[in-house]
Amino acid sequence: MSHTIELALDGLTCGHCVKRVKESLEKRPDVEQAEVTLTSAQVTGSASADALIDTVKEAGYDATLSHPKAKPLTESEIPSEALTAVPDTLPADAPFDDSQQLLITGMSCASCVTRVQKALSGVEGVTQARVNLAERTALVMGHASATDLVRAVENAGYGAEAIEDDNARRERQQQTALAAMKRFRWQAALALAVGIPVMIWGMVGDNMMVTEANRTLWLVIGLITLAVMVFAGGHFYRSAWKSLMNRTATMDTLVALGTGTAWLYSISVNLWPQWFPMEARHLYYEASAMIIGLINLGHMLEARARQRSSKALERLLDLTPPTARVVTGSGDKTVPLAEVTAGMILRLTTGDRVPVDGDITQGEAWFDEAMLTGEPVPQQKGDGAPIHAGTVVQDGSVLFRASRTGNQTTLARIIHLVRQAQSSKPEIGKLADRISAVFVPVVVAIALFSGAIWYLFGPAPQIVYALVITTTVLIIACPCALGLATPMSIISGVGRAAEFGVLVRDADALQRASELDTLVFDKTGTLTEGKPRVVAVEVAGGHTEADALRLAAALEQGSSHPLAQAILDKANASSLPTVNAFRTLRGQGVSGEVEGQRLLLGNAALMHDNGIDTAPLAQAMEQQARHGSTPVLLAIDGTLAALLAIRDPLREDSRAALARLHSQGYRLVMLTGDNQTTAQAIAQDVGIDEVIAGVLPDGKASAIQALQRDGHKVAMVGDGINDAPALAQADVGIAMGGGSDVAIETAAITLMRHSLTGVADALDISRATLRNMKQNLLGAFIYNSLGIPIAAGILWPLTGTLLNPVVAGAAMALSSITVVSNANRLLRFTPKK
Repeated sequence: MSHTIELALDGLTCGHCVKRVKESLEKRPDVEQAEVTLTSAQVTGSASADALIDTVKEAGYDATLSHPKAKPLTESEIPSEALTAVPDTLPADAPFDDSQQLLITGMSCASCVTRVQKALSGVEGVTQARVNLAERTALVMGHASATDLVRAVENAGYGAEAIEDDNARRERQQQTALAAMKRFRWQAALALAVGIPVMIWGMVGDNMMVTEANRTLWLVIGLITLAVMVFAGGHFYRSAWKSLMNRTATMDTLVALGTGTAWLYSISVNLWPQWFPMEARHLYYEASAMIIGLINLGHMLEARARQRSSKALERLLDLTPPTARVVTGSGDKTVPLAEVTAGMILRLTTGDRVPVDGDITQGEAWFDEAMLTGEPVPQQKGDGAPIHAGTVVQDGSVLFRASRTGNQTTLARIIHLVRQAQSSKPEIGKLADRISAVFVPVVVAIALFSGAIWYLFGPAPQIVYALVITTTVLIIACPCALGLATPMSIISGVGRAAEFGVLVRDADALQRASELDTLVFDKTGTLTEGKPRVVAVEVAGGHTEADALRLAAALEQGSSHPLAQAILDKANASSLPTVNAFRTLRGQGVSGEVEGQRLLLGNAALMHDNGIDTAPLAQAMEQQARHGSTPVLLAIDGTLAALLAIRDPLREDSRAALARLHSQGYRLVMLTGDNQTTAQAIAQDVGIDEVIAGVLPDGKASAIQALQRDGHKVAMVGDGINDAPALAQADVGIAMGGGSDVAIETAAITLMRHSLTGVADALDISRATLRNMKQNLLGAFIYNSLGIPIAAGILWPLTGTLLNPVVAGAAMALSSITVVSNANRLLRFTPKK
């Protein structure tokens, strides 16, 4: 017996995940059809629920049997604060994956990220863990408890704190960052205040060499340096010890080994100079103090630069006002935003920021939606129009009914998606992770090997050269820059995209978008306004235009299709006759009986299949198609009666946006269910390279597949609902619209404004972000590729000089600052017009 089973899905993050689950389910012989979104699946067939759940888990995701949705609240159950009637149904919960945000302390490099991520992934119930070094946060998806997650991080040697509320998280994050900057500032000042004078004094004459005359002074300096290492650099040694206990190594391990070795060697020379030859009695106290000071200074500057990278997201968080003005029986009442519930009536006046999503019930106003959609032109809205939290009333006054509050608003969903994307890693970033997993142990091995070579084969005093080489290699080979290279670019790029009304689901989508060569556009509602109009009516067989429109409108009165609405608008009839035996003929049109007459309304294929001669209006059909109109034919009792020419006007910015994309080298394709002639006319008008016409909705994904088989990297641009299969099949699905649930939930990239300019902006930002990421990774690799050999003494045969450990410390700090500063350039990036 065939039946339908609903599953709740977990762990899916993009259109490719949806496609993978759908294909896995439909491969089963006992499954007829599977409709899959990011959070749910409707599976029709004879398979059992357990079998379907196992199939989803084999695909790498989690699934449970979906529980029936709660019954919508009745009017009597709505809080008494709501004045008037509420909608028939209240909005369902937002379709987010269960996720938790953790603030992580103690991370210093990419190796730390790997350890924390591994610890979190090992907690039962966790489906995915994303750790972000740049923000010192972790986004954990699944059903594990916050207590278990925090304990796992602490067992790995780091600190963690679970915070659910975004504003509380931001406040806590800012407090932590400010405290860290203050701590790094005084630690750097203390270490440099000791290191710089000692270095200058040591450079005068031969004071760096211990003698009987200066031995006691050097011993005092050594003890002062030890105090500096404890108070200003203690965090390095504590972190290194925790790493040792966990049998791992991080950047702090390298710093602790380098500075500790230099100090231990110096104190040994200081206490027992007779054990060392005269030329080996060189002291390196200043190196330990200076390295700690410079690295702390670098951390402080890096933290300050990192603060700037989150500004775009912070600006989104600041869009929600703390209070709202609720209309009650006793007048307006200002209440905290948390007390606003769905169904309440709220008042807005000029200058107010919208607190929650809702629909206008009275009045008219102009709304500035720039920070939400990237659209700079204010929008005029009146009765029944939807408005979104975070937008501003530029002029006017309205009453509106709240429909979505708290984390259900469009703004909250955008912030959730931006944060999720900023925590993700593209494929190119995972390369850095794999390298960093083995980086520190390899560096320690290189340092020891280099030191041994200099000790065995170097010039006298071998012990000094071996010490300098080992310390310098350990200090310069810091994986900080490597760990920051990808996340800093992602945070800045995704945040900047949000400011232009471009929502990126994950970093992988950015990487794929930067590699595209072909853009496929749905016609209706994407290239065009999506509001077709009847522009001409041709009649045949003695029928009148008014009669043809009345019968056609009667047949279409129950349809929600845009073409049907165009016919109804043209007929403009107050009452229409009843339709019997109504049928929708997929991909062809509709049929039914009206006033005893059998009607057919649809395309030429429908007429041909029913043996109706279209010759009387063939010339008119061809002429209208050449002008880009869609010819809709009406047949009455087996005879052609009329042709209705329907045209969907192009969007105002379509030509300019497509010209911009053409100039950037993209191949443009239009995908439509219209006939070839009509589609070709529109394509020529806007500059489309290729037209794929006459495609049924279920054939759009196949058309995308055909382009991919030809070796093209394809993006599908559609409305995010009826184009869902094609959006999932494409390398990148780009959904256009006003932030509808389905669009936000399914597309790899969602444009918050319905404009093709947003497509060009999204692709520009994706290329800029990937370019920035490559610059950072290349810089980090070049730094380590050149720095380690130089530190190991490769220039000695040519120049007779070695790299000073202090210079190595400064270079290491500078590498991190350079990566962060380069990523912050994206915050000023503006797409080319």
